[in-house]
Amino acid sequence: MLRLSALTVLVGVFSLGSAPARAADACDALAATVIRATGASLAGRTGPVAVFRAQDAERMSLDCRAPARLTVASLDREPPPGYFILIGRAARALAGADAASAEVLALNLHQASLLAQAPRRGGIGPILMLCETGPRTDGLRDDLTVCRMAHRPGLSRIRRAG
Repeated sequence: MLRLSALTVLVGVFSLGSAPARAADACDALAATVIRATGASLAGRTGPVAVFRAQDAERMSLDCRAPARLTVASLDREPPPGYFILIGRAARALAGADAASAEVLALNLHQASLLAQAPRRGGIGPILMLCETGPRTDGLRDDLTVCRMAHRPGLSRIRRAG
């Protein structure tokens, strides 16, 4: 009986020890998907955050902590079309969203943010997005356009009466 308990404890210790490794593997896989979908290159990775170099953005980063989210930033107040195409491709990589629809959503949110001089958020399919135009006071203060996206949580399967 004692032997079985010791074995159970060892199995428990090994399964707990491998949780960070599984999370790192999942983040590596998601980063690889982002690279394939966007054409970006990995600039570095620290823990759950990967930073990329992308031709159509000043900054692009992936935070793998749940819910995983991507940030795409531009120095331009009105970025070129390639910026919005990049966002569409990144949304497809992050959440399986339709790239063209995510591109249009990003453009519409950006335009609404310019007009309102405030961040605007919206969603399409499996993606939630927030776009804002500068000036900013945070770590992205030099970037005049920033769009963040995250995978939309699943819809509840519980039906309500009525």
